Order: sequence, then C-alpha cells, then structure tokens
Amino acid sequence: MSFFESDIVQTELKDISDLQEKVYNKVFEFSSMSKEDKVEHITMLEDLLKKQQILYARLSLSDDPEAQLMKDSIMLSARQLGFPKDVDLKNVFANMTNIVDNMRKSLEKRG
Repeated sequence: MSFFESDIVQTELKDISDLQEKVYNKVFEFSSMSKEDKVEHITMLEDLLKKQQILYARLSLSDDPEAQLMKDSIMLSARQLGFPKDVDLKNVFANMTNIVDNMRKSLEKRG
C-alpha cells in the first residue's frame, strides 16, 4: 500500500485541509474577534500545526516515492517563502508553535 492509500494519512490530510481553510478564512478578522473567538482561532492554529508536524514526520520516515515528492514540494515551498535551502522544518514548526503559544499567553494576560 502506498503512503497516500493509508486511511490514517487520508484522514489527516482531510483534517489538515479543513483546518487550513477555517484558519485562513478568518485570519484577517483576528484583530476584531471576541476573546472567545480568538481563543478558538488560536486552538485551531495549534491543532493545525500539530497535524502538519505529524504529517511532515511521517513523510520524512516514509520511503514511498510519492511521500518523498510531497516532502520535496514542502521544502520547495519553504524556500519560495524565503527559508534557506537547508532549513530544518522541525525548527520551523517549533518556532511557529512558540509564536502561537505567545499569542495565547498575550490574550490570557489581557483578561
């Protein structure tokens, strides 16, 4: 069975796609959201990051050629966004997680 035929991978890809759509559709409304909506949005961001990180780890561990193509595509996208060619996406995910954590802490401080 290929990497993408796995039910688990299919479910995760759908979940990631759904979360991305929800997050991106509301990203420009964040500053005008209620505190409850901001908390919900941050929670979705956290979930999205976790799912993306897990998918990337699975891609990295797979020897399926299609999985490697997807991993290469992700790396190409990262370079197009300005990341160095040899960037470790684990560090990128860690930094993004810290940013989202700081967003949550900042929101909690405001009461």
